[in-house]
Amino acid sequence: MFMYFPTNYVWSMAAVAALNNGGLIDEVDRACKPVLEASRSGDDVGTELLYASWAAVADRLVASAKDDEARGRRIGAGDKYYRASLYVSQAERLQSPEWEGRKAAYQRSIDLLLKHVELAGARFETVEIPYGEASLPGYLLHADPDVVVPGTKPPVVIQWNGLDSTKEMMYYSQFPQMLARRGISTLMVDTPGSGEALRMRGLTARYDTEVWAAACVDYLETRDDVDASRAGIVGWSLGGYYAPRAAAFEKRLTFVVAWGANHDWAAVQRRRVDREGENPVPHYWKHVFWVWNASDLDDFMERTQHMHLDGVVERIAVPFLITHGANDRQIPVDMAHRSYEQAVNSPKRELKIFDDPEGGTEHISIDHMAYVAAFIADWIAEVVPDIDAALL
Repeated sequence: MFMYFPTNYVWSMAAVAALNNGGLIDEVDRACKPVLEASRSGDDVGTELLYASWAAVADRLVASAKDDEARGRRIGAGDKYYRASLYVSQAERLQSPEWEGRKAAYQRSIDLLLKHVELAGARFETVEIPYGEASLPGYLLHADPDVVVPGTKPPVVIQWNGLDSTKEMMYYSQFPQMLARRGISTLMVDTPGSGEALRMRGLTARYDTEVWAAACVDYLETRDDVDASRAGIVGWSLGGYYAPRAAAFEKRLTFVVAWGANHDWAAVQRRRVDREGENPVPHYWKHVFWVWNASDLDDFMERTQHMHLDGVVERIAVPFLITHGANDRQIPVDMAHRSYEQAVNSPKRELKIFDDPEGGTEHISIDHMAYVAAFIADWIAEVVPDIDAALL
């Protein structure tokens, strides 16, 4: 992985994510260079300085985009709003939950992205998914109508976050756009403990993710523009636990992808207590306590003790793809093998380890993300006809 900050994995991962999701190298360099020295003091120190540096680049883009709009240059303006949203989002992700500017920063990333999709004319809508007495915020990107079989409704992928990503980051990844070109719609959801659901609504995580899955499928069944009987699920990072767990118990899901295996996240937490492996975000323990509404380490460990897939993936009875980076510094590659070996009842299981020289060797293959996203999109497009046949 490109280590812009040679001694700081977490900050470097944000720079790589920005570059692999449509950021421009000059702009990312301008955002990172002022805080290069601060990065040497560790992940936690200096994150507010980092936000200010990235936000300054976003501010210049927004000013230029507004000028473009005034001149009627909608395409150029939309592109600039997209990159501004991307930079704000990546910088916000690295902040402490206690930072007073966090909600405002996150809302800005949403507003800038929605401005982009408005100007770009994307087949995109914001949605609300009923969840108990609340609702989960999501985005629905529709399949390209030119590649949907006439007279049919397109299949749909439910896409979930990991520990610290957002539905905006799903859109930036271009994965939903890849699926759209293959005739598949995507429902991007901020599940409890992530994105807008956590930041703006106070909805925190739980281990029995089939509850979230049921809410998502229930919602899809109310729509007449997707085929909920051909709904599958993709989860990246911690979603590599969330999605397989959901597919094991929510039997309306017809395929599942773990974009980065996460077979035993409870064990990963024990390793992190012992300072083994890299953290995904600064202020790590504050972040996970926030996600799980935990009061302290003991409370957190108790709330997450069931976060493993032993005795769970055996229940998956649909096609199951597991991808993993050979050099994942957060989640050991052996967890991918464990999920694959235990998924004995999947009618089509596949394990793909990305290694050099192919690339995609890091966590969720963030170092070569578009390449791996296309691999997953192609796998799904190939599986859907099998699902059609099974439904006949």
